[in-house]
Formats: sequence, C-alpha cells, structure tokens
Amino acid sequence: MALPKFTRSFTQQEPISEEAIAAAVEVMRSGRLHRYNAEPGEMSVASELERAFADYQGSRYCLACASGGYALQLALRAAGLEPGEPVLTNAFTLAPVPGAIAAAGGRPVLVEITEDLVVDLDDLAAKADATGARFFLASHMRGHLADMEQLAALVAERGLTMIEDCAHTMGATWNGRKSGAFGKVACFSTQTYKHMNSGEGGLLTTDDPELAARAIILSGSYMLYERHGAAPSADVFASIRLETPNNSGRMDNLRAAILLPQLADLDTNIARWNARYQAVEMRLRQVPGLKLPVRPPEEHYVGSSIQFLIPDIQPNDARRFMRQVSASGVELKWFGAEEPSAFTSTHKSWAYMEPQSLPKTDAILAGLFDMRIPLTFSVEDCRQVAEIIAASAANLPIGRAA
Repeated sequence: MALPKFTRSFTQQEPISEEAIAAAVEVMRSGRLHRYNAEPGEMSVASELERAFADYQGSRYCLACASGGYALQLALRAAGLEPGEPVLTNAFTLAPVPGAIAAAGGRPVLVEITEDLVVDLDDLAAKADATGARFFLASHMRGHLADMEQLAALVAERGLTMIEDCAHTMGATWNGRKSGAFGKVACFSTQTYKHMNSGEGGLLTTDDPELAARAIILSGSYMLYERHGAAPSADVFASIRLETPNNSGRMDNLRAAILLPQLADLDTNIARWNARYQAVEMRLRQVPGLKLPVRPPEEHYVGSSIQFLIPDIQPNDARRFMRQVSASGVELKWFGAEEPSAFTSTHKSWAYMEPQSLPKTDAILAGLFDMRIPLTFSVEDCRQVAEIIAASAANLPIGRAA
C-alpha cells in the first residue's frame, strides 16, 4: 500500500519568539545597532550575549562575530597559524571548514573518518606525524562527537592545538562536559539551520586570555575591547592591540537581541530535537541494509539531523532511491553525488586545495544519506518520514554488483 505523501517543509524554521521580536524592536527603536554604540558604562546587547554564552558554555571568554565560518578563521589566526601551514581536519565536513582554513592562510589536510562519522584517530595520529602539523580543527560534523577523552589525549600527545567546530553540537556534551570545552578554542554558528537562529552569526569561546584578546582585535574592536562582555582584562591587550590587524566581522546588537532569549530555551529545544531524532532512528534501525552511526552512552547529542549508511549501494540505485523519497515529499541529501548540491559537497569539489587520497572516507560517503529534522515537525511527522524512507529502502537491491 502506498504511503501518503509528506507535505511539510524541511527548511521551515519555527518563528522567532515574541520575546526575541520585542528585544529586536527595542534595539531598532534605539537606533544603536552597532555593538559599540552604547552609553558610557552601558553593556551593549552583543556584550550581554557574550557574557551569557560564556556562562552557558562554562568558558572564561566569549566573542560574538559575523558567522561560524568567520569564528573559525579568527580562531586559527588568533592561535598563531602561519601562511601555508598544514591544518588537519575531518574529511567529512561542510565546505566552510576547509574554506576557513584556506581563508586564514592555512593548507587543509584531510583526515579519514569512521562509519560512525567521526574522525579516525589512527589516521589523525599518522597524518600529524607525517605533516608536522600544529593544528587540528575538529569538525563535529552533523553533531557526531568522537571519543573526546581519547581525542584530547591524542592531540596533547602530538602537541596539536585543537580548535573545535561546534556548529552542529551547541549544547551537546561528552561525559557531562560541554562540546567545545576539550580544545583550546571553540566556534559556534547561529546561522538559520543551527541550534539558535539569527540568520547568520558566530560565537567563539576560549579560556586563553591572549587568544581571546587577539580574536577580539581581529574581529574589529578598534580600541573598544573593554566594552566586551566576556573579555580578558585590559592589560592583556597592551601589545596585542597594536600588533593585531582589524578584520571587521562583528556581530551587531540586532542579532544579539534575537539570540539572547533563544539561549534560555536551548536545552528545552535540545530535548525536543532528540525526541524527533529518536522517532526516526527507532524505525530506521529496523530496516535491513541501513546502518546508523552508533551514539555512545557518553554522548549527549543534539538530534537536529540524522544520517544513515547504505553500504555498497550502487550509484544508479542511490539516485533511484533519492528520486523515490523526493517524490514522496522527503528531502534527503546524498554525499555520494558527483556534483555538489546546495549545502552538500565533499572534498572532491573543493578544487582550491590539493587533491587528497581518502579511500575510507570516499567509500563511506558513497552510501551516506542525510536529513534535516526541523522543530516544526511533530514526533508523528517524524514517524511518517521514517516510514517513507523505510518503504523506499525496501525496494533497493542492496549490495548488487555494478
């Protein structure tokens, strides 16, 4: 029996709350949209957000900036990246991650992944040794955390500076410790499809005062660094303020006003996402031929998207599967496609960097499918979507020879 077509949008977000709208209107009525346009002794809304997010994250310092990708660039430059220097990062990530490395003057070196969609620690160790890299940009792609204790031990042993890309793990934890608390610096995104929505925006957190000071100057503070809500003391800036270029990429008060009320709701929304994720996961784990990444008990994830593998699926079958689910109203992304599509691409499309051999990752991506889970879906909507995927997968000749 044919299942009814799913008719809800996979790109429709929940509306901005009335509280956030009121806060944004108040900023607009004031005319003080620029983060440094404040009365003497007054903390701007952007500074309030920095203080609140630092407290949420358990970090000493926080910087609000223009985007998550820009935060990654700031982190790399503030951590001391030199032009042409290798930066290790997961081979399974989104284009802004190697893009940030390139924009900061670095050379992306991609590390293999496992079928659980996290960095392969053995390959990371081997490539750290082979390249002499000083930096590892850990991309927690699609919300999947590696064993963070093992990863932290490995980077310490190899003398790597770890920068955590937490665009998909804002609010997630490993053994009760926040994602972003394992490296020297962490970067978060508030782009529309992330866990807080300001259209675009980024947050950088660290406990290192000199790195925080360099990031603040780089972001475009001029000599107004003392107006930040979670910044080092003025003495830390004594020489840094003169040695560090201004590359304007600030967050404005309007976006900060929209975000502050969302931060108060973040943990509640994480529980809502996970209920929806688990409804899809439960059904898909019953489907022969589908393999879902293992979520270890130490990982408290944010299920704003879900991924599954169909190992050994042939390209023609993958394309047919994609057409079938699309005709049923379900929007999947396939990482094995030859051409990049919207937000989905792989290292083979990033022609600005040198080609790299990643046979393990390529084999995984060839059968990897990805789906956004918006909070505008009910749990019952998610069950319907899972049934459509299951019915479409049932028609696949899994493992058929080419």
